[in-house]
Amino acid sequence: MRFPPWTDRPRPAEPDDAALAAALARGDAQALDRLYRREAAAVYRYALAMCGNPAWSADATQEAFVALAARPAGYDPARGPLGAYLCGIARHVLRAQWRQRVPADAPPDDDADEDAGPAGAAQAPAGSPEGLLVRHQAVDALWAALRGLPWAQREAVVLVDLQERPYQEAADIAGIALNTLRTRLHRARARLAERLADRQGDLG
Repeated sequence: MRFPPWTDRPRPAEPDDAALAAALARGDAQALDRLYRREAAAVYRYALAMCGNPAWSADATQEAFVALAARPAGYDPARGPLGAYLCGIARHVLRAQWRQRVPADAPPDDDADEDAGPAGAAQAPAGSPEGLLVRHQAVDALWAALRGLPWAQREAVVLVDLQERPYQEAADIAGIALNTLRTRLHRARARLAERLADRQGDLG
């Protein structure tokens, strides 16, 4: 079938995650290249938001794709998208780096009693960071406050509020239950709102 030169030619459908994983298992280098072009930027942004270090972020991103290429069978399409799986691998790399290099006075890694959050914890309060993110002019202050959070709370904000991932996908990346994610997110939003409000008060 011929198409007039002024019309758009139909583009071939993008292979889904299961097809890409199967192609990787067959040793298809083009599948890895296509996946890298599609997902690498998002994995890197996740890593950078978590650690604030471009070198660590690049290493974690590369390690994620190397691990997938070495063992594509480790990905199960039934458990979520490939992008989330890659972020999960990058997460493990960053956690290892974090534990080796983080200063002794850094915030605690996790919160206690994370499953004991109030009902409806995922609802953003009026002073939530996503609202302040729009209104707050001192972007550097937001990132400083974000990186001052414990790892677990920071990850919840990065995945849900900054990367806008679905709650279940974010929980899968973090390797936690959905209710735990909601509790972490609630506490992280409250801490960020308090810190940014204090910052605004200092500037005022």
